[in-house]
Amino acid sequence: MTSALDISRSKMEALLRAPEPEVLAGLLPAATLDAATRGRVLAQAGLILNDLRAAQDTGWINRFLQEYRLNTQEGVALLSLAEAYLRVPDAATADLLIRDKLGDADWKAHSGKSSSGLVNSATFGLVLTRALVAEDGGALKGLLARAGEPFIRAGVAAAMKMMGSVFVMGRNIHEALDRAAKPENAGFTASFDMLGESARTREDADKYFDSYRNAIEAVGTSPKGKAHNISVKLSALHPRYEVANAAACVPELTDMIRELARQAAGHGIGLTVDAEETERLMMSLNIIEGVARDPKLKGWEGFGMAVQAYGKRCRPVIAWAQALGASTGNKLMVRLVKGAYWDSEIKKAQVEGLSDYPLFTRKAATDVSYLACAHDMFDASHIFPAFAGHNALTVATLIDWAGDRRDFEFQRLHGMGEGLHERLVRQEGYSCRTYAPVGGHRELLAYLVRRLLENGANSSFVHQLADATVTEDMLLADPATHIKAVEGRPHPAIALPRDLFPGRINSAGLDLNDTETLAQVMTAINVPTTPLKAAAMVAGQPVTGTARNVLNPADGSVVGTVIEATAADVHRAIASAAAAAPAWNARPVEERAACLERLADLLEANRPELMRLAVREAGKTVGDALAEVREAVDFCRYYAVQARTQIKPEILPGPTGERNELHLVGRGVFACISPWNFPLAIFLGQVCAALVTGNAVIAKPAPQTPLIAWRAVELAWQAGIPHDVLHVLPGGVEVGDAIIGHTQVNGVAFTGSMPTARTIARNLLKDDNRPIVPLIAETGGLNAMIVDSSALPEQVVADVVTSAFRSAGQRCSALRLLVVQEEVAEGIITMLKGAMDTLVIGDPADIRTDVGPVIDAGARDRLEAYRQSARGNWVHALELPHNTGTFVAPTLIRLNSLEDLKQEWFGPLLHVVTWKAGELDSLVARINALGYGLTMGLHSRIKATADRVGLMARVGNLYVNRSMIGAVVGSQPFGGEGLSGTGPKAGGPHFLMRFVSERTISTDTTSAGGNATLLSLAETDV
Repeated sequence: MTSALDISRSKMEALLRAPEPEVLAGLLPAATLDAATRGRVLAQAGLILNDLRAAQDTGWINRFLQEYRLNTQEGVALLSLAEAYLRVPDAATADLLIRDKLGDADWKAHSGKSSSGLVNSATFGLVLTRALVAEDGGALKGLLARAGEPFIRAGVAAAMKMMGSVFVMGRNIHEALDRAAKPENAGFTASFDMLGESARTREDADKYFDSYRNAIEAVGTSPKGKAHNISVKLSALHPRYEVANAAACVPELTDMIRELARQAAGHGIGLTVDAEETERLMMSLNIIEGVARDPKLKGWEGFGMAVQAYGKRCRPVIAWAQALGASTGNKLMVRLVKGAYWDSEIKKAQVEGLSDYPLFTRKAATDVSYLACAHDMFDASHIFPAFAGHNALTVATLIDWAGDRRDFEFQRLHGMGEGLHERLVRQEGYSCRTYAPVGGHRELLAYLVRRLLENGANSSFVHQLADATVTEDMLLADPATHIKAVEGRPHPAIALPRDLFPGRINSAGLDLNDTETLAQVMTAINVPTTPLKAAAMVAGQPVTGTARNVLNPADGSVVGTVIEATAADVHRAIASAAAAAPAWNARPVEERAACLERLADLLEANRPELMRLAVREAGKTVGDALAEVREAVDFCRYYAVQARTQIKPEILPGPTGERNELHLVGRGVFACISPWNFPLAIFLGQVCAALVTGNAVIAKPAPQTPLIAWRAVELAWQAGIPHDVLHVLPGGVEVGDAIIGHTQVNGVAFTGSMPTARTIARNLLKDDNRPIVPLIAETGGLNAMIVDSSALPEQVVADVVTSAFRSAGQRCSALRLLVVQEEVAEGIITMLKGAMDTLVIGDPADIRTDVGPVIDAGARDRLEAYRQSARGNWVHALELPHNTGTFVAPTLIRLNSLEDLKQEWFGPLLHVVTWKAGELDSLVARINALGYGLTMGLHSRIKATADRVGLMARVGNLYVNRSMIGAVVGSQPFGGEGLSGTGPKAGGPHFLMRFVSERTISTDTTSAGGNATLLSLAETDV
């Protein structure tokens, strides 16, 4: 028999990425108010607005925040300063941060504008600070500089702590309890959140668990505890709270929450599980259900959960909570919130190329969802409703729907929405709980910024209330009416992920955080298959070389066999390609571009097979295999679009009676030599660029990965590219040398090592009778990431782990050298070691695996020999789970100087050095002097630092406050300079130009009897 819980889960699955109009059509009836109700709601909302405005005019803090809202440059500057300042330990960086955030803003524009003398005094202080720190500070700066900066730092620190205190209930649970008991909080209860951001290490998770346990004990035993409760964040309790790791993390988290729930139940206080990103919802429900069914919690109705109304699945989650409560006999407290991760969820869906968004794209749609869910919660027999938010219209609607009921509560964020609930609580008997962060001010900053951005965005009620240009009618506009007017359509400025790029379809991704999709992918990856045989054909005849087994680097099993080409095969292939090139070049560019687009479609249609090959042949993890296919698809579609706009005749200006026309044509035969680390994406990226520009192609895949290349060429032929235009020649150095040495090869695209690139360049110049052949080379790099003391350590560590160890460090762009400011180095390195300990090393066909094998035994032996030679400098090294396969343990190695890194080690080996504040310019110069110029990373909250590094760094790609890998075709063109390549950048607007020759045709149009155009001019100014 199907249970109500199962029905609700089924509806959640159906709605996850359903079209927005369809979802809203089911919500609108419950959220629509009739005329009489709307009239009562507006009257109540008017009263609440009066309360809010009165509260905004009381207290200088409220007026300060009203003056410096997030739609002003100054408000953003203060927010940015608050986010970073208190964690900066050194004076030099603190001064840079102050100068960066306060030095350019127009504080004078706010002088005397507030009704509060304290606000105006604070503004005067900001004006004075700007005078001291700005570059044009003049005589005042010179007079006070020596004594002024320490005073400025002290003043800014005090101000930031004061800002923090507005939004944080207390630095510890005892301070929070004392503050909750103060008269200004009379009548309100609290839900204490111990400010557990996502744990990066097991040590972090243990620390947060202890903080929750201690908080429950403190609240439960305090006479001030009353009806307060505790909120917990699941991602703070496990460093790998991920769908791929659900089999391990869900039981562990269930045990932890069960322990906390039993403790809370013993003290008679509540415990609520916070909502997080959409991808974690189903895991969260499994954990909540596991705890709710604990027999020892029978009769305790203090357990609860938060639900985010911006999610398309919100309403069936409410139904699920009701069904769970009914099946256990306990009421479940449900906190309904609008949602806290909206912008990051939008970006994630776009980056991953998903079919649709899991949430609504309009604020009014979220409001409709909120009201529909609230309606259900009032009707639910086994839910205790809690309505969180700061919107006067929403609160007024709930009051009207509730009538005389008081068996529910409102909730609000501490420090926001003052005046919204005070009268309702103290005069009308409603309950309101304050969501109250607890923790040190240094720890609160990421939380603080997220909440301020969420509630201070231009579309939020809190922001609109403070904006004098927003009328009361606009503030109280009916969301259901708005959604009906636009027929539920998504926001026009937020394109679906597939429509992200102009002129082309974005590559389709797979939602590996959806359990059903993940199960299907894993079945496809692990299905037993017959070994693949790659037997290249030249002019209709098979290549004549010998067969060789292709091995799985994870376990040494045979993936397939390849027939390698001989020198004779190379000569036959090039002759065939040279003969076919003119006809291919003569075909309209539209036809060539259409072939690439058909190939992209075929790649997506054959995605499971290609992913399986990438996993088995190249040792890629499942996520990396998916990214590989998507990048190949993007190359096909991007170069098709570029060719249509670039490869066409251009009429050039000149004197009358003359026609000058520029044509771009293919060079002839292009050799494309690709690496094993991107055996599909880079292979096809080179091949497609050469083909669409009118060249015939000789493609040589890396010896380690010929099978996926062979399959890609088969699909290219199927897409309409002639066999004699595209040849694939598997083999090793001998095949490569034969291709490069052939005088009918008119261009070379190569990705690989610098020594090989040099060899190719020399070989292309050996024959003095041979024309100079263009070489497009992308090689490796000694890629560094600079971290200063303003950076957020948790973000740094997450990006370092991704950049250094994803793909087992086998990316050209991978992080090789971590350069950390010495004042924060110890803490960051300690956190990094803990994060490394959470990595899973193993079979790349296992979705849990983070670090797979390196490509072959030769690579493993070279890396391991170097790793052992540096053993005395190991900072941290992981243990390998077994001795099979070609695995190398991720290792962090300390260097005395960055110059000690002499060459690129293409694997999971990360080197670390420190630098001193004030040495940024010399540091960047030293990194430049290493000679490589592929990628560089920077983590800093100081814009001036980012600007400075951007000007100085001689690298092809600079990544600021993000990971250094995963360049997106058309968004982040990839390629380096110096020892890292020749350019132009792959996946960029100039790449195709290197594959063509330019030809100009100049015609004298008067030679046939005069300049007819000039002679026939009419008078036009009469």
